[in-house]
Amino acid sequence: MVLASAASVVAPAPVGARAFPSRPIRIVVPYAPGGGADTVARLLAPKLQDALGQSVMIDNKPGAGGVIGDDVVAKAPPDGHTLLLGAFAHAVNPSLLPRMPFRTPDDFAPISLLVVVPDLLVVTPSLPATSVAELIALAKAQPGKLAYGSAGNGTAQHLAAELFKARTGCDIQHVPYKGGGPALVDVAAGHVQMLFGNMSSALPQAQAGRVRAVAVTSPKRSPAAPDVPTVAESGVPGYDVYEWNALLAPAGTPAAVIERLQQEAAKALRLPDVVARLATLGAEPVGSTPETFAAFLRTEIAKWADIVKTAGIKAE
Repeated sequence: MVLASAASVVAPAPVGARAFPSRPIRIVVPYAPGGGADTVARLLAPKLQDALGQSVMIDNKPGAGGVIGDDVVAKAPPDGHTLLLGAFAHAVNPSLLPRMPFRTPDDFAPISLLVVVPDLLVVTPSLPATSVAELIALAKAQPGKLAYGSAGNGTAQHLAAELFKARTGCDIQHVPYKGGGPALVDVAAGHVQMLFGNMSSALPQAQAGRVRAVAVTSPKRSPAAPDVPTVAESGVPGYDVYEWNALLAPAGTPAAVIERLQQEAAKALRLPDVVARLATLGAEPVGSTPETFAAFLRTEIAKWADIVKTAGIKAE
């Protein structure tokens, strides 16, 4: 996966965007306060506010796996004053929830892929597997005996494990939890054997010795855990999973407004305090162009549609 760097030269704002914004901007976060998407939105909002000269407010609209908040933005006036802080589920919901009240990606205008966050494959310390190869061998020697936890059906953690199963031929069982925290606790306790956990929560537990870090899911090693190999380099070529956050607007938003928002978001992601805070979450800033993000989103939608179909995943 090739991602455009946020470090590219930023051109002056186009003429058509100079009258924008004319009133406060609302960033809809389709999840509850305190999660990864909400954290990214609250990092970005004050920087955009300073750059654009208008208030930038966060509006949490949780529910239905992100669909409620997405729908608010899909139906908002396409003028750049209502934006979506999109996440991984934005690409999965089209296949998981085929009867949504909007069309993805058609009803949204991509602005920028903001950050990517790999998951961390961790196992219970008592499991006799210290590498991906050993884990695969153990799973194949005991088909159906190992179990992986997840934050729930259709979540990034669930799909990361199902992609792992599809790429390796392992027979491991899914145990969904009501959130990633309880799943991680049960991996530490040995009630389930493995988890593709969110980096920000799983890495501290691995560093404390409560779980064992086996691999990261990104195609390159994570700066947050440089000594932990990737799943791909550990013998599963092409394995590539990121959780991510992005900025989107309603379809039909003027190109000049999209360009202005992308430029200011990219600038914000290069600020030292933003980079430092993202690093604590295991997140890597991107700040891609709209075109690069659009291509990334199409790839994500197709990849996860195939996994949802192959694994027979249904919405809870």
